[in-house]
Amino acid sequence: MFKKVLVANRGEIAIRVTRACRELGILTVAVFSDADRDSLHVFLADEAYNIGPAPSTESYLRADKILEVAIKAGVDAVHPGYGFLSENTHFARSCKAAGIVFIGPTPENIEAMGDKLSAKALMRNAKVPTVPGSPGPVETVEEARVICKEIGLPIIIKASAGGGGKGMRVVRHDSELESAFRACRSEGLNYFKDSTVYIEKFVSDPKHIEIQVFGDTHGNTVHLFERECSVQRRHQKIIEESPSPSVPNDVRLKMGECSVRAAKQIGYVGAGTIEFIFDNSTKEFYFMEMNTRLQVEHPITEIVTGTDLVKEQIFVALGRKLSFRQEDLKQKGHAIEVRICAEDPVTYQPSPGLIRACRHPQGPFVRVDSYAYPGYEVPIYYDPMIAKVITWGETRQEAIARMERSLSEFILSGIRSNIALHKTILKHPKFLDGSYTTQFLEKNFELMEPEMFKEVPEHVFLIAAAITAFNDRKSKDVRSLNVVSNWKRVGRKIQLRM
Repeated sequence: MFKKVLVANRGEIAIRVTRACRELGILTVAVFSDADRDSLHVFLADEAYNIGPAPSTESYLRADKILEVAIKAGVDAVHPGYGFLSENTHFARSCKAAGIVFIGPTPENIEAMGDKLSAKALMRNAKVPTVPGSPGPVETVEEARVICKEIGLPIIIKASAGGGGKGMRVVRHDSELESAFRACRSEGLNYFKDSTVYIEKFVSDPKHIEIQVFGDTHGNTVHLFERECSVQRRHQKIIEESPSPSVPNDVRLKMGECSVRAAKQIGYVGAGTIEFIFDNSTKEFYFMEMNTRLQVEHPITEIVTGTDLVKEQIFVALGRKLSFRQEDLKQKGHAIEVRICAEDPVTYQPSPGLIRACRHPQGPFVRVDSYAYPGYEVPIYYDPMIAKVITWGETRQEAIARMERSLSEFILSGIRSNIALHKTILKHPKFLDGSYTTQFLEKNFELMEPEMFKEVPEHVFLIAAAITAFNDRKSKDVRSLNVVSNWKRVGRKIQLRM
C-alpha cells in the first residue's frame, strides 16, 4: 500500500480522494492556492502546501510546482482528481520520471484519446459506431462547405483538443458557417493551444449517455453500466442519473460491450468514461469522446454498483488486479446526482462570496460531497460547483422524491445557488417521464424569470436567524446546533407577515 499520496486538486474531489486514502491508512498531502487557504480540503489533509497565486494557471495548473511539493513531501503517488492536470500527459510522464506513481491512466492512454480526431479513428478500428463527419481536420471554410453539402445541415464544428463545452458551435444555416468555423478555431487556440477543428453531423435533440469503464495492468477490462447526463446548460452537465430512463436493456448491454472494446483498443488502465450521443427516437448511439479520468458524476455509479471507484483507482495503480469481474457487477436501484453551483439560477453567472449559513441534507440513502461551510468565502477563480447531492432509491420515483426532500433541507445563504433551479427541473413533466434531452433546459426554460426560483430573501433570512438566536438565549437554553435549522422555517413566517 502507498504510505503517502498527494492530491493534486481542490474542493470536493480533493476531499473525496483524501477520505478514500484515510480509510486505506494512507497519509495525504494537499496543495492550495492563495485563494484556497481556508478551503476544507486543506484542513482534512495530513499536510498542506501553498503552490502560488489564486489563478489556476499560476497554481493548480503548474505541474512543476506540484511535482516539487510531491518530491519535498516524499509521496509515493499523486492523484489528480478531475480537471486541472488530470489529463495532462506531460504531468503524468513527469511523475513517472520522478519515481512517483500517477494514479490514473498511462500517458499513452491520455494521449491517444486527448485528440478527438485520432480517438475517432481508433474507435472505428474497434468497431464502435461514430458520428458521420469529416474524416480528418478541416482547414478552410471552403472545405467545411463541401462537407456540409455531403452530410447535410445541421452540423457541429468541434475543436479537436476541446472539452467542457469550449470550441463547439452548431451550424443550422449556411450563413452561420463562416463565423462558427472561425470561432471554434479561435477558442481551440485560446483554451487548448490547438486550432484544429473537425465537423460532425449534428444529432438534433439527442441524449448524452456515458459508460464507466475500468481496466487494470493484467489485461482485465469491465464496464460499470451507464449514466444519463442529458440535463445540461451550455454543454455543462448539472443533473445525472443511473440507470438511464431511456436506454433499453439490450442497447445498454451493447453500449457496455462497445465501451469495453474501446478501452481494450488502447490497453486502457484505470477509470475512464466513454461518452455517447444517443438518438432517443431510433435508439442508435455514436461515440463522442473518452474522458481519461474520474468523472464528477462517479458517485451515482458507485451507489448503484456498490463499488468504490477511488479506492479501485489506488489498487490498480499499485499493480493489483481489478477486485471485480464483469459478471459480479449489477445495477441495483436508481441514483441521481445534482450539482450545487454558486451561481445565479437565471443567468448562470457565478456568485462568489461569503457563505453565511450552510446546512447539508441528511437521512437514509443521501450522500453529499461538498466543501461548503459557514464562513467560507467562495472564490471567483474556479468552477462554481461547491457541492454534489446524491440520492438512491429502490425505484427512480423514490430517488427523485428523496432528492426533492434533500434539496428542501439544503440551506445555503450569503451567495446565490442553483438549488431552486434543480427543484423546478425535478418537477418538470419531461424530467419525470425521462424524455428530456440535451436541449431540455434550452427549450423548456428559455424564458426563465427570477420569480420561478424565488426563495426566502437574504434580509429575511438574517432577521429569522437573529430572532431564533434571541429566543434561544432568552429561554436560557442555547441550542446553537439547532439555530440554523430553524432559520428557514422562521424566515418563511416572517415573509408571510411582511
